[in-house]
Amino acid sequence: MAVTFIGVRHHSPACARLVADTIASLRPAYVLVEGPSDMNHRMDELLLGHELPIAVYTGYRDEERRHGSWTPLCDYSPEWTALTTGRDTGAELRFIDLPAWHPALADVRNRYADAEARYGEVVGRLCRAFSVDNADALWDHLFEIEPAAGLAERLATYFDLVRGDTQAGPDDAAREAYMAHWIRAAAADAGERPVVVVTGGFHRPALIRLAGRGDESWPEVPRPPEGAAVGSYLVPYSFRRLDAFDGYQSGMPSPGYYQHLWESGPAEAARGLTEAVTARLRARRQPVSTADLIAARATADGIALMRGHPHPARVDVLDGLASALVSEAIETPLPWASRGPLQPGSHPVIVEMIAALSGDRVGRLHRSTPLPPLVHAVLAVLGEPGEERLDLAEETGRERSMLLHRLRVLGIPGVARTSGPRPGGPAELVERWVLTESEDRLPALIEAGAYGVDPQEAAAAALAERLTGAGLDELAEVLFDAALCGIGELAGRVLDDVARAVGAAADLGALGRTLTVALAMWRHDDLFRTSGSTTLGTVVRAVTERVLWLVEGVRGGPAPADLPRIGAMVAVRDALRHAGPSLGLDTPLALGVADRLAACQEAPPDLRGASLGLGWSLRGAPPGDPSRGVRGAFVPATAGDWLAGLFALAREEVLHTPGMLELLDELVGALTDDDFLVALPALRQAFGFFPPRERHLIATRLVERRAGAASGWDLMRLEAAPELVAAGMALDERAETALRREGLIT
Repeated sequence: MAVTFIGVRHHSPACARLVADTIASLRPAYVLVEGPSDMNHRMDELLLGHELPIAVYTGYRDEERRHGSWTPLCDYSPEWTALTTGRDTGAELRFIDLPAWHPALADVRNRYADAEARYGEVVGRLCRAFSVDNADALWDHLFEIEPAAGLAERLATYFDLVRGDTQAGPDDAAREAYMAHWIRAAAADAGERPVVVVTGGFHRPALIRLAGRGDESWPEVPRPPEGAAVGSYLVPYSFRRLDAFDGYQSGMPSPGYYQHLWESGPAEAARGLTEAVTARLRARRQPVSTADLIAARATADGIALMRGHPHPARVDVLDGLASALVSEAIETPLPWASRGPLQPGSHPVIVEMIAALSGDRVGRLHRSTPLPPLVHAVLAVLGEPGEERLDLAEETGRERSMLLHRLRVLGIPGVARTSGPRPGGPAELVERWVLTESEDRLPALIEAGAYGVDPQEAAAAALAERLTGAGLDELAEVLFDAALCGIGELAGRVLDDVARAVGAAADLGALGRTLTVALAMWRHDDLFRTSGSTTLGTVVRAVTERVLWLVEGVRGGPAPADLPRIGAMVAVRDALRHAGPSLGLDTPLALGVADRLAACQEAPPDLRGASLGLGWSLRGAPPGDPSRGVRGAFVPATAGDWLAGLFALAREEVLHTPGMLELLDELVGALTDDDFLVALPALRQAFGFFPPRERHLIATRLVERRAGAASGWDLMRLEAAPELVAAGMALDERAETALRREGLIT
């Protein structure tokens, strides 16, 4: 069996050259590549003549699982050179891995089990031996910068060492067994002709062991389970998405640099890297002098010589640039000393250096590339960039709004709403959108195509996915989004989930937000088309009852006003006002709860104030003498918190009840300076419930009461910050106390 196994690192120029040279030399009967075997019948599509980078995107969806994966390819991917060189030499091309949707590829967080631990230990030992920081620098040191002579042997030694005889986890063991089956079949069919196998180097030792024994018939390509929705499409990719510094864990960092390395070799790549960093910094008006460049190159050459590199490697150039261009202390580790996204607080020059190395290349698909139906469905109706104003009272406006909301739910770039209906807000009948061009739109549409063939089906599937593990808040948001998208079928399912979740909920804030959304949809049925929904009415009723049951058990001493809790009481008030008779809500029960809480001294002040406001707003008048009730509840230390609850639920009633504003002025005016300063932040928060017009009305009445002909605007236009005024009052009080103590004033 004449099989040549080449273990590679994904996106390695050195490995890509080795693969191309080996295939060109051997001219094998088969070239077998680690990749999704269900793409074999589409090999011609993959090799149409795209501008790389591109990726094979696979989307999978069934009732239990949703999975999306990408297989990126760039010019210097060994898998890509295997395919292109194999085609040029007349070889049969085959992908030999399990399909990307297969459960064995679903979890990439713990890929190699015990073998992964060995890999980490061996790589760590090698990094210490060669005095490098991480696996990326180690790889460059061993393979990318060194001469190509003996590369195959060095790679084989390296991967034999890091894999050893350890066993992969069950998922990767299944993949390796499947790939070995393909290898045996191809070798048997090739006879005396060579076969070249290109896989991740970590799999190579296991595949050599497994390929020598077993079934030699061609393996079957696994089929998706019945009822599963699976789609694989080519998508344009970008160096930004390929970059390990941007979070891509399976490739090399700094793809722009490795593109230079692939095209021109290490010496030119080092020079190109320096020029790219310089151009980017100068474009952002960062001063980079000729002397800086000379210093950076000299330092990089010296570091390379010290590290035994025939040419400066990527980290040599980066270290040289950092030494020459960053003069102050760096508080975070240099990003190329580790792996993963840039850390917060990275120096701005370092950030620009990493961006320059990443490159800005974006792939482009050949015009003959098949695209999912969703792409055609959207591009046919999306329209030109610009601003759109939609009248939701008209059928055409509603239809356009639903389309744009479906694209928003799918996360399609360049589709942004600037105003329109929101949960708990007024029934706005106008929406404004801004459509902009985005290079990420086509990839996003292709990837969203895995959800469905048209925007409605795709958005429904995306919203259903958000249900998995969602809390009450998230469910309410999905409910609102479903209505905006015009997806009634999903709304029914979401409402059922919300109704079930309500009985177990203990968070008053989440319950209040859910009730606000459900009530808004129930009330504004002309906009959302949700009238007559029995489940929606059930949710409103269940949440109202749940909130009333929970608040009666809340106890606690003085504390800052809990705004989410107050919001839940506001939602209950609105539900009783607007849906009480229609849904059979028990208003007398709610009034009883409100009266008991308003009089309960063990309840928090904000909840007592909100309960008084609830009864006041529902009855249209407070129970008993309002002035007596307000005087009894007005305690200086908690006055602002109590008023916050009262104003939130009965703002208009307080404002328009004769004598009430004057009573509050009297009570606040009677506070000592110390009490007033303590209460001031909470008082500001409480009066913040009044909109500007009503605050002006309050100011006007107070000025008339205290200052005669002055204007209310004068009281509202405070030139100094309120905190500064409070600090000044405290200073005046201390000065007056000192003067009085010394007998200077009486």
